[in-house]
Amino acid sequence: MQIPFESSERASLGVEWELQLIDRETRELSAGAVEILEEIRPDGAEEHPKAKHELLQSTIEIITGICTTVEEAKTDLAGTLAEVAAAADRRGLGLMCAGTHPFTDWQTQLISPKERYLQLVERMQWLARRLQIFGVHVHVGVRSPEKAIPVVNALCQYLPHFLALSSSSPFWVGCDTGLASSRTKVFESMPTAGLPYQLSGWDEFETYMETLISTNSIQSVREVWWDVRPHPGFGTVELRICDGLPTLDEIGAVAALTQCLVEQFDTQLDRGYTLPTPASWILRENKWRAARYGLDADVVIDEKGTVRPVRQALLDLVEDLTPTAKRLGCEAELADVERVMAVGASYQRQRAVAAATGGDLRAVVDSLLGEMRDGLPATAPAGGPTGPVPGPADCGGGHAA
Repeated sequence: MQIPFESSERASLGVEWELQLIDRETRELSAGAVEILEEIRPDGAEEHPKAKHELLQSTIEIITGICTTVEEAKTDLAGTLAEVAAAADRRGLGLMCAGTHPFTDWQTQLISPKERYLQLVERMQWLARRLQIFGVHVHVGVRSPEKAIPVVNALCQYLPHFLALSSSSPFWVGCDTGLASSRTKVFESMPTAGLPYQLSGWDEFETYMETLISTNSIQSVREVWWDVRPHPGFGTVELRICDGLPTLDEIGAVAALTQCLVEQFDTQLDRGYTLPTPASWILRENKWRAARYGLDADVVIDEKGTVRPVRQALLDLVEDLTPTAKRLGCEAELADVERVMAVGASYQRQRAVAAATGGDLRAVVDSLLGEMRDGLPATAPAGGPTGPVPGPADCGGGHAA
């Protein structure tokens, strides 16, 4: 089976942002995507070019066109966001983004009326029905399939960095899970989700996909939901590890980090270097640590068991990538990685709001709605959690919303 790879301009950029539709009265997730997308659909078009259905009717995914810079991608998203927000507002709905909704029960949600999603639910049943999760995906263009697999393998080393920075799902159906990213563990239950297999090259990727399709495990390559994967149709490497991000500032930081890393790997391949392929047990352990502890994780950096704080690893990575960022025009957005760490990742900000309001998760929703509107807070919340994240809080009965 040959899978053609549509070569993309080097370091071109695309971003996908999954938005939650929120009832302003109840603060619950609320169906509305069908009506909103129909309202904003251009005359004569089958669908809006940059706003799409997702699995649940309480979700709208907005996407960029093919961009050159992170600033261009942020501007592109902002334009579509304004369209969707206006249509949502007319229906009493607000927009926010986080890896999970703090308290809505997934069993109350309606599946989007698209054949692709109906078939997914039929095959996966409970696993698909509870996918009340939200993410941000970043595509970076590469020119050939020969580069795509080595870049995917090398990016795996940095998956805990991205996950720690983006973790935004401490709550699940009304209880504090004790994790920075519960979305990660929910998504991992899908049979083709999670860490990628570290393949030797494009031919092995084609063999793997042929096996899955011929055995009716999947219908298309799009149903392999690895944390980072090649996207043959777009000619990109797609980073999918990140939880949903509440602000464009955070999206810019993650996009800049992704674009710079892929560009650096691309350059190293051109110079004849062999990119690293980290040990699978280290990748699995580090992903768990980031999902559990977020920015307070210590990650394993070699097979001897050496560890270092992911915060310091992120700071060092930003410093290493700054020359690349200058060339790509995303130095300001890369610097926002430090800004996010200074004010706290979303899971920390959400927990601080909950702690300050006696566990009122409606206040957490209000804070996320405000961040979507106003951007990343200028300062960390007063009395916000410090050190390792707390363990589960009354997960048996949950918090009253």
